[in-house]
Amino acid sequence: MITTDFVPGSPCWLDLGTPDVQGAAAFYGSVLGWNFEAMGSPDEPEGGMFRKDGKIVAGLGKLTEQGAKSAWMIYYSVADADSTTRAVEAANGTVRVAPTDLDEWGRMAQYTDPQGAQFAVWQPGSTKGVELVDVPGSLSWTELYTTDAAAAKGFYGSVLGWQYSETEMPGGGGTYTMITPGGLPEERMHGGLMELPEQQLAQAGGRPYWHPVFAVTDCDEAVAAVTGNKGKVQMGPDDAEGVGRLAVCLDPWGAEFVVLAASGS
Repeated sequence: MITTDFVPGSPCWLDLGTPDVQGAAAFYGSVLGWNFEAMGSPDEPEGGMFRKDGKIVAGLGKLTEQGAKSAWMIYYSVADADSTTRAVEAANGTVRVAPTDLDEWGRMAQYTDPQGAQFAVWQPGSTKGVELVDVPGSLSWTELYTTDAAAAKGFYGSVLGWQYSETEMPGGGGTYTMITPGGLPEERMHGGLMELPEQQLAQAGGRPYWHPVFAVTDCDEAVAAVTGNKGKVQMGPDDAEGVGRLAVCLDPWGAEFVVLAASGS
C-alpha cells in the first residue's frame, strides 16, 4: 500500500509530460474524476495540478524536451538528492536532470537506470508529495517493465534501499518482484517489477519503463471512459487473483497507465 508518510524510497509524486495540456486535463478528468488547476495562462496553460476531492494527486506539464515522448514520471522520496545522484552514477545509471531546487518546495533530480528506464527523486522541503493515494482516483502502485530484473533489483536496491520478495505469475507467466521500502514490513509494498523481452516493450521502443497504477472503483467503467475519450487499451480488463480487475491503457498521446479495481474494493 502507498501512504502519504513518504518514507525514503517510497513513491511520493508523479507527473505527466504531454504535448496537449488541455486535452490531457480533459482526458484524465473523464477517466479518473480529476479536476485540473492550471498554472500560467488559463487559455494556454504550460501545466498545473490534478486534484481529486480537492487534494493534489499528480502534476501535468507540457513536453519541452526535443524528441520526448508523452509519459508518466514517478518520483521517489529521498533524504538527500545529491547523495542519491552519486549513488546513481556509482551504479552506472545516468543523470538526466541534476539535483535542482524548486523554491522552498523541495529538490528534485531525474535519472535513467542502466537498462533505460527513467525515474526521478524528490527531496522534500515544504512539499512532501501528493496529498491523496491508495483510494479510487489516485496512485495505488508503481510498476517497472524491464529487460533484466536481476540488474534492476541490484540498481534500485543500491540507490533507493529497496527490499524485495518474489511471487510466481499465474499460468507460468514468470516471476513478479514486489518492492518495499527498506526496513518496512511487506504490507508497505508500493510497487513491483517484472522482466519482459525487448519485443514486448514496443510501447517504449523496446526500452524498459515505469508506469503508474491508479485505483478505480469499477475497472470496466474506467476502460469505457478511456476508449470513449480516444485512449486505447493495451491489455484487459482482466481479473488477477488476489489483486483485482485491471487494464493497461494508453492516453491519446501514448502515455501508459494502469487502472485497477482492487479485490474487495
